[in-house]
Amino acid sequence: RSGGMRLPVPLWLPLALAVAAVAAGQSPLQRRVVRDVLEYFHGRSNVHFLFKERDVDGVIEREDPSGTFVQLRLGLVQTACRKRAPQRHCRVLEGRRKPTCLACYKFDTGDVPKVLDKYHNCGPSHHLAAKEIRQRDEAECRAVEEAGRGGDALYLPGMFAFSRGLPA
Repeated sequence: RSGGMRLPVPLWLPLALAVAAVAAGQSPLQRRVVRDVLEYFHGRSNVHFLFKERDVDGVIEREDPSGTFVQLRLGLVQTACRKRAPQRHCRVLEGRRKPTCLACYKFDTGDVPKVLDKYHNCGPSHHLAAKEIRQRDEAECRAVEEAGRGGDALYLPGMFAFSRGLPA
């Protein structure tokens, strides 16, 4: 093994268990949303450091005949690693930015669920608490949850333009 810094077992064990417990408490779809949001967040041009999952809260997971809706808030914390050169062990930088991402996803009912629709909003937590942003987030998430349901949700402009034959 490489000669890295080794913590005595009693120090790192609770940490490893805490991380495992967080992951264990989440459904596979919730884990997918967390991974996807991290990927989306790191894909932004103004993000230069790697961020790690700090906490997940406000989890909603609802099923209906059209699929499964997942909504969660993902708290992130900045690490010392640059995004361009990720390493296995990235030290968390305390006192740095701790953005929060709201994510709403609708998955279909397939064996390997596909994303029907999604919405994310990442920013400082006080920014996500602002009333007008919260209202927009709620409206966007309601629209995501409606994805795949019958009725108007599936109508696209022009969909029925050619559905009638010529008069006999």
